[in-house]
Amino acid sequence: MLSVKRGAFALALAAALAGWSAPVRADEAVPTNSPRIQAIQKSGVFRVGVLANPPWLVENTSGSGDQWTGPGWTLAKEYARLLGVKLEPVAVSHETKVPVLASNQVDMTISPLSVTPERLKVIDFITYSATSLCVFGRADNPKVAAAKSIDDFNKAGVVVAYYTGGGEEHWVQTRFPNATLRGVSTAGTAAPVEEIMAKRADVTPINRIPWVALNKKVKGLKAFPEGDNCQSSKEMGTDIGSAIDKNQPEYLAWLKAVEARMQPALTAEETKMIDKM
Repeated sequence: MLSVKRGAFALALAAALAGWSAPVRADEAVPTNSPRIQAIQKSGVFRVGVLANPPWLVENTSGSGDQWTGPGWTLAKEYARLLGVKLEPVAVSHETKVPVLASNQVDMTISPLSVTPERLKVIDFITYSATSLCVFGRADNPKVAAAKSIDDFNKAGVVVAYYTGGGEEHWVQTRFPNATLRGVSTAGTAAPVEEIMAKRADVTPINRIPWVALNKKVKGLKAFPEGDNCQSSKEMGTDIGSAIDKNQPEYLAWLKAVEARMQPALTAEETKMIDKM
């Protein structure tokens, strides 16, 4: 009988120790010394500036189901839950999504914003993603088939197409100084695919997000960097996130702490959204 009791005790002790060694992480404590948080809780609403920008913030215009989805919205919902208030979307435009912060029309802009030196002067970011470039060409092109990395296209005999006036123009010029560069007018597509398909160019850059949809639509392409469908590229990398007005240290620190806990879920949701595009 004694050995049975000892065995039961040992099992109970092991279970208790196991539970103690892996506690469930508690919600981040809401700072009470933040004037912004005090104002939000007093009003009972968390106002967020919204403007669709898939995959981070997606608007549902069907009239049924949730109006907003995406990692930006998911993170905003978690903030509202922790604050114990209602989440209130406020429509913004490309021109107003930053100014509305200083004018106190919203508590945060969740329409995804890229981090730039100019913006960092007037707003603070809660980053949860990043955008970057891939380079693609025809898989049956011997130059593309033989390449091991993007560096292999920076040489004589390789033609790199790009949209003139586009955000990637300067990157192309500095990344491929030894290649032949072919600037073309923007055709309303994510990349000059026709230059590749017509064999007027060997490779061209494209943002990592529209690349996924293009690769589904157009067969026989190959992208670099290889692996993960080019989603791990760091080429011309730019952080993406939500933003708040400057000089709110307690508020900012809390927002970043919540985002850090949510990061795996946000990344998974972004991947899911990209796959649907």
